[in-house]
Amino acid sequence: MLQQTQVKTVIPYFNNFVKKIPNLKALSKSSENNVLKLWEGLGYYNRAKNLHKTSKILVKKYRGKIPESFTELKELPGIGDYTANILLALIYNQPRVAIDGNVKRVLFRLLNKNTENTLGLFKTERNRDLAEALMEFGALICKPKNPVCHKCKIKKMCSFYKSGSKIKLKRKIKIKIKSYDILCYLKKNKKQIALTKKNNIGFLKKFNLPKIKKASKKNKNWKFLCSYKNSISNKRLNINLYYKFSSKIPSQYIWYSLNKNNEFIPSFTKKIFKQILLLY
Repeated sequence: MLQQTQVKTVIPYFNNFVKKIPNLKALSKSSENNVLKLWEGLGYYNRAKNLHKTSKILVKKYRGKIPESFTELKELPGIGDYTANILLALIYNQPRVAIDGNVKRVLFRLLNKNTENTLGLFKTERNRDLAEALMEFGALICKPKNPVCHKCKIKKMCSFYKSGSKIKLKRKIKIKIKSYDILCYLKKNKKQIALTKKNNIGFLKKFNLPKIKKASKKNKNWKFLCSYKNSISNKRLNINLYYKFSSKIPSQYIWYSLNKNNEFIPSFTKKIFKQILLLY
């Protein structure tokens, strides 16, 4: 849950999630829709799908235990270098450091240079404590802006602190701006919208959405409702929302009640619902 999401945002979701699904076995037996419903609003829904898939593999293949092998861990859905390293450090006390933004910044400032290779940098028997401490230290003391150097216990060994000509840690985030037209089939006398899994937005390609296509001026027979902006990670979307009332819809669509709330609907689609409800 914490991948690309702040702690304060995650806490209520995490508490509710573990209350409803308290352990690995319960997770493996839950339906995907139930898992997604509990994740609803957090975004990056592949995290939830991969978590669900991994739980099934762990229960079936590893008897509910986390593998001790880096290679085996990386074969599990959604687990890359970062997650594999932090799991092995925290669970099995292996000498590994997970390089996230906070840790990368701490190491950069200590050495006053960029580094991705942490092998040989630290020697300790408390590997799990070190791995967690580096992340917490970066979040609380060695912060991106206004680091709390006067409270730092290791500033005397910090090259960044002592250097008179500090290089800057460059972080490039490329923002992708795209424009889409969203075409909504609606039922006139009922609060229903037609949804389909076939759409042109890659990061939501497996979820039910109205018809989506790249922005165009050719939307005959569709009524313009509004324009709005939507941000998802490094994507900035300009949305033009169109609609028309119809009793018949293409075969790949299903009717969905705008008042229904017992099924998982991504936040992106809920924003569309909010605009459409203004018509009724």
